[in-house]
Amino acid sequence: MRRVLTTLMILLVVLVAGLSALVLLVNPNDFRAYMVRQVEARSGYELKLDGQLRWHVWPQLSILSGRMSLTAPGASVPIVTADNMRLDVALMPLLSHQLQVRQVMLKGAVIQLTPQTEAVRQSDAPVAPHTNTLPDAAEDAGWSFDIASLKVADSLLVFQHEDEEQITVRNINLKMEQDQHHLAAVDFSGRINRNQRDMTLSMNANVDASDYPHKLTADIQQLSWQISGADLPTQGISGQGSLQALWREEQKQLELNNLNLQANDSALKGRASVVLSETPKWVFDLQFDKLNLENLLPPQPVTAEQSAERQETTPPKQMRPVISSSIDQPDYNGLRSFTADILVKANTVRWRGIDFTNVSSQMLNHNGLLVISELSGQMGAGHLSLPGLLDVRKEIARAEFQPRLDNIEIGTILKAFNYPIALTGNLTMAGDFSGDRIDADAFRRSWQGQAHVQLSDSRMEGLNFQQLVQQAVERSSNVKAKESYDSATRLDDFSSELTLNRGELTLDNMQGHSSLLALTGKGSLDLVKETTDTRFNVRVLSGWEGEGPLIDLLKETPIPLTVFGKWQELNYSLQVDQVLRKHLQDEAKRRLSDWADKNKDSQSGKDVKKLLDKL
Repeated sequence: MRRVLTTLMILLVVLVAGLSALVLLVNPNDFRAYMVRQVEARSGYELKLDGQLRWHVWPQLSILSGRMSLTAPGASVPIVTADNMRLDVALMPLLSHQLQVRQVMLKGAVIQLTPQTEAVRQSDAPVAPHTNTLPDAAEDAGWSFDIASLKVADSLLVFQHEDEEQITVRNINLKMEQDQHHLAAVDFSGRINRNQRDMTLSMNANVDASDYPHKLTADIQQLSWQISGADLPTQGISGQGSLQALWREEQKQLELNNLNLQANDSALKGRASVVLSETPKWVFDLQFDKLNLENLLPPQPVTAEQSAERQETTPPKQMRPVISSSIDQPDYNGLRSFTADILVKANTVRWRGIDFTNVSSQMLNHNGLLVISELSGQMGAGHLSLPGLLDVRKEIARAEFQPRLDNIEIGTILKAFNYPIALTGNLTMAGDFSGDRIDADAFRRSWQGQAHVQLSDSRMEGLNFQQLVQQAVERSSNVKAKESYDSATRLDDFSSELTLNRGELTLDNMQGHSSLLALTGKGSLDLVKETTDTRFNVRVLSGWEGEGPLIDLLKETPIPLTVFGKWQELNYSLQVDQVLRKHLQDEAKRRLSDWADKNKDSQSGKDVKKLLDKL
């Protein structure tokens, strides 16, 4: 054991002595000019090293430099600047005064990918032909540097495309290792803060740069992110996934294949691609196993009533400042800058408390003209389709949709869009609507259109039309009705022609029927003020006790009923007395007419006949 320890100590002393001798014999500043020449020869970039180079022995033999910068040919601003750079070098080549860099490490670097840092071609430089059939030289393939390992720590990336807003990525940590075949393993993490939103991103990927710059392939095996801030769900959005990315330089095309992503509780698979021409051309083919929009979109605004209720129980929440980039921007302005062919399918979708299944959508955007040729799905036992278009090519956007609903529960829709109307039933509708913005508030205030609606098995809570009529008849006559405790109006079927005009919803040719009653009518609803003014003619067909001429008359005679006021505080006006009075008048006329006919030869009969003719 003593011999082993003695041997190890001797080796350690030799190693320390050898490194010390190397540090004394080899001056790292002798490699300064060599490094500058190599960088310029391989990439054309200008490398500047400020201050003296010095050795760093433990735990890795390295050369340390002061401030460094890397500038593209003709650029006015360096693309990379760093306060410190470390070059991990091989020991043996130094014995023959050769420099072999194993790893480059930058700490506190600032990387700027902006128009000011791009290379500028000289005016007299030769222009390469668009098509080149000559094979590439071996030295032209792969990365533009021949370094086995690159490490960037606690650094900053500033990205800007032409005149667009700058994007800053902070706290960058990057580690990349590549072999002689230009196959690299990359670990990256960073944080982006923009428009009051904060996003952290990390990924592990295998990169194939053997055919770079013509083609670059990345197999991103692990991708994770978390984003929070303004106009996002309260809990933020976090997720992970994997994908394969392929960049084709000649076509300026980026392909994203084998997408497998998760965001909160939503899951996505599919593929996408984009051609980065003057007008980017996107293609999406996406499939969602589950798409929960409630956990991906910001909370819906509450109504005035809901807001008042919340303020009674909770202190008022401080409003977030408005995002500056969205001020004075036309609606959907981003659609003008690209074209896209979008195909989306989803097994389940949840939105505004509604669960959809078998959702399918096909859309085409052409520089601001978004044509939705298909947007359909199942909702409960029913089916809905919502084709349409959104045209934002002009200053004012224009949207047109042709909804087709079949056997959809109307109560679920009313609840989802905060309409305080206590109505349920299966809705079938075919319509044509247009407006300037696609959201619930704009639909209430500024949309227009027409539709034919049908309701089956409907129930309207709060007012029982049959009960109202029968109770009014009981108060004005000796007719009795069967006792009923139901507080709702039920109809087996109901239909109407609907017209929407900037918040005013008009219902014409209303017709409803059940075993208890039948009704017709027309009216209007104010969607903004949440008021109604509707006029019905109601015939109560059943629920009377006994038989008689008056009951037969009531079954055949429509009773005028007016319902008006706020949706949650409805008032009604019922004109039963007029119907009964008219019935008594008609009955009196009939009997007097019969008496006059029997006594037509008498003077009294003639006088009664003249009186009846005047009435």
